[in-house]
Parts: sequence; C-alpha cells; structure tokens
Amino acid sequence: MGATAVFFKSSLVRKYWMALTGLFLCLFLIGHLAGNLQLVFLTGEEARLQFNIYAKFMTSNPAVKLLSYITYLSLLLHAIDGIVLTRRNRAARPVQYAYSNPGANSSWASRSMALLGILIMVFLIIHLKSFWFEMHFGSLPTDANGNKDLYEITVASFQSWWYTALYVVAMAVLALHLSHGFQSAFQSLGLNHQKYTPLVKKVGIIFAILIPVLFAIIPIYLLIFN
Repeated sequence: MGATAVFFKSSLVRKYWMALTGLFLCLFLIGHLAGNLQLVFLTGEEARLQFNIYAKFMTSNPAVKLLSYITYLSLLLHAIDGIVLTRRNRAARPVQYAYSNPGANSSWASRSMALLGILIMVFLIIHLKSFWFEMHFGSLPTDANGNKDLYEITVASFQSWWYTALYVVAMAVLALHLSHGFQSAFQSLGLNHQKYTPLVKKVGIIFAILIPVLFAIIPIYLLIFN
C-alpha cells in the first residue's frame, strides 16, 4: 500500500475529516433552519408562496446545488469515518470497561456517538423520502406562482402527530450528538487552548440546545396552529 493510501486511511486523518465534515454540517443546519423558520414567521398564502419560492431556489440555483453535493458528500464521509473509527476503537479495546466505570470520565453522549449517529441517519432517510424525494421526483401540485407546492406536503406531514413526535425525538437525539460532537471537532483539529476551550464548550452547549429546539418548534407550531 502506498504512503498516500496509508495517510488517508490513518485514524488521525479520519478524525480530521470527521471534525471538518461535522463542522460543515453544523453550518448546513444553521442555513436549513433559517429557511424553514419561514413556516413559523409567515402565515397564510404568503407563507405558502414564499416557502415554495425558497424551495425552488434551493433546488435550482447552480451555486446552491453545488453546496448540496458538498453536503451529501460531507454527510457520507462523516458517517463512514464514524463507523470506521468506532470499529477501530472497539477492536483496540476488546474487553470494554471490564474493570472500570465507563461513566467516570465521559458523558453518555460521548460514549454513544455511534448509536446517536445511526438514529440520525434513520431519521434522515425518512425525512428525505418525505420532502427531498417528493420535491425532486414527486408529482406535486403547484401554487399560484406555478412553483411546486412543497409547503402543502410539509404542513400536511406535520398535521400527523406521530410524524411530529418522531421529528421532535430526532431533534433530541441530534442535540445529544451535537453536545459532544461540536467541541470534540475543535479538539480533533488540535484547536485546544486554556483560554479559548471553555468558550468553545459553552458555545457548543448553546448550539446543541438552541438549533434542535428551534427545529422542533416548527412541526409543533404547524401541528397546533395549522
């Protein structure tokens, strides 16, 4: 195996990729949330038309489409690296915590990142099937502007209490994943400093709570008020 192949398959490089893709996906979450909050701050026909304009822009603008491909790739790399690193860690420690308390120096979230990641991926498959697939390949009705009416199926989906409950639970899982992943990404990149690390941890906690909570508010709002 060549030196280049060994380099890219090393655990250290995989941790770098894991951190970089994770932070990029955090930026994606912010952008995705900003677009979806239109469903809360706008009402009636204005909400329908503006959300559908936004959906069309996000699926047709060349720059946004390029960012979408980068997001898909980041998600794939993040998942693959997570699986590989988890398997390597377990292989290096065949008898896990046989004589020690696993919670002594780590949180449950940090020890369960693989499980949390799998649950998020399952939710993403359901979520993409419900909206992304329908927007790209489904036969959606059109609104008054002639745009695909993604607003209609979004509101209809969140009229279902079980789908809204699933979404809220998924956001709780995401919050746990972010609670460790955000600060861990900076640590993996070697960005540790006695002065700044406490701030990164605080920002990470705020981010891990605020973003999922705001996402969860959207389906709850649509379930109650629409």
